Amino acid sequence: MKIYVGNLSYNTTEEGLRAAFAEYGAVEEVAVITDRDTGRSRGFGFVTMPNDEEANAAIAALNGTDLDGRAVKVNEARPRGDGGGRRPRW
Repeated sequence: MKIYVGNLSYNTTEEGLRAAFAEYGAVEEVAVITDRDTGRSRGFGFVTMPNDEEANAAIAALNGTDLDGRAVKVNEARPRGDGGGRRPRW
């Protein structure tokens, strides 16, 4: 299951995010999304856990908890819609 993690601190690393979720089960992949131009975190990321039961336990346990000084929002990731909502770069 792919999990969305929002309201991340700019100091949160992929290793720190992996450690938080690994307490609830196997973690397959972790990505903290960064700005293409500055390389700075955009304040959200994704965690992929292969076991849905463990993923749901992690979501329930971590949603609203403090991670690096911020109350994170954790839920199942929604598929990207068509168009992606990006503006063209002129």
